[in-house]
Amino acid sequence: MSEAEMERLQSLLDKLPAPLEPLDISMLDGYLCGVLLQPKAVPDAQWLPAIFDSEGRPIPPGLDLAPAKGLILRRHKELNQAISQRQWFDPWVFELEEDADPSEVLMPWVAGFSLATELFPALMKQDGAELLEPLAMLYMHIDPDDLEDADELLEEIESMEPPADLEAAVESLVVATMLLADVARPQKDGSQMNTAARRPPQRKGPPVRGRY
Repeated sequence: MSEAEMERLQSLLDKLPAPLEPLDISMLDGYLCGVLLQPKAVPDAQWLPAIFDSEGRPIPPGLDLAPAKGLILRRHKELNQAISQRQWFDPWVFELEEDADPSEVLMPWVAGFSLATELFPALMKQDGAELLEPLAMLYMHIDPDDLEDADELLEEIESMEPPADLEAAVESLVVATMLLADVARPQKDGSQMNTAARRPPQRKGPPVRGRY
């Protein structure tokens, strides 16, 4: 999806009336990955509503959600293809300022992922030992106080070296997603994450609007 389409989607979400609390597009991206990492495919009708209101309130009648849904389903398809093929994808995270802390930038994406796992817990019921490292790679970017009764996860996070910069943090986010896919959505041939997924794509210039 192009930058213009991303901005269009954010604009459509911003225009939803109160009291609806839609996800922003960075949270949306993490949420979609959390949905797609479930062991069994989640029907669209089950995961779409939370995007338009994270509290699950009913959508007021008369709202035309079709334009936003069309863009969301396109991103869902893009991410599904990347995860299925264990290929690099470009996460929707946006640098807040030049010297922003990587965790501050990635936190909305991880929060969206966390929302998906709360609504659809099947992923978290997979082999805990295999989930521990990739989950720690993601949850190191949120407040430890939000990780209740997760002593093993906190211990794993403490044992990790934080990413040196935003580019490394984003790369680890993609790697963690693929490692989770190896657990929840294993390849039919038994192969695991394509090592090419560990390498960011070549860039001709600085990311647009701080996008990585």
